[in-house]
Amino acid sequence: MKKLAIFASGSGSNAQQIAQYVAGNQNIDLCMILTNNPNAGVIDRTRRGFDCGVNVPVLVFDRPTFYQTDRISQLLERQEVDLIVLAGFMWLVPPALVKAFPGQIINIHPALLPKFGGKGMYGHHVHEAVVAAGETETGITIHFVNEHYDEGAIIFQATCPVSPIDTPDDVAEKIHALEYTHYPRVVVEVLDRVPMRIPY
Repeated sequence: MKKLAIFASGSGSNAQQIAQYVAGNQNIDLCMILTNNPNAGVIDRTRRGFDCGVNVPVLVFDRPTFYQTDRISQLLERQEVDLIVLAGFMWLVPPALVKAFPGQIINIHPALLPKFGGKGMYGHHVHEAVVAAGETETGITIHFVNEHYDEGAIIFQATCPVSPIDTPDDVAEKIHALEYTHYPRVVVEVLDRVPMRIPY
């Protein structure tokens, strides 16, 4: 059985889509939700079992723990996590964690990288920039994570049109539809390809 851990900072809507997608899959264990935000909506979603009966422990951690210790990495290794999924996680993953899980951390970005990526480009900031730039097309990018924001190897992209009358909220709605359709499927496809970790 492959083990999956999800990092999230916000509402957890993508985490819920993934949890519901893998629910009942005998080959996948969603073993942990991790968040840097004690008020994140993902915590409430997790407590509700993601509305599909998936019971998963939640770990809330702070910045010093994440950046100044190896506790998170050690925990994930002890849990024998095979794939780490960032689902609306706002912090840059530290190099030590990237090194501990090479090719085993993926992220979704709400634009067609390399456009509209980098530090500070997340959520509504991206949609506002897309509209301001007069783009006629945007989309999502699912990519591996390295030591830099949004620069890891691209796994998958999907597009949607942007009309001249679209607002950032309109773009956000289209992007969410793409995320919910594609991210859970790609997570499972990547997880299937990841070699199972050697027990810690």
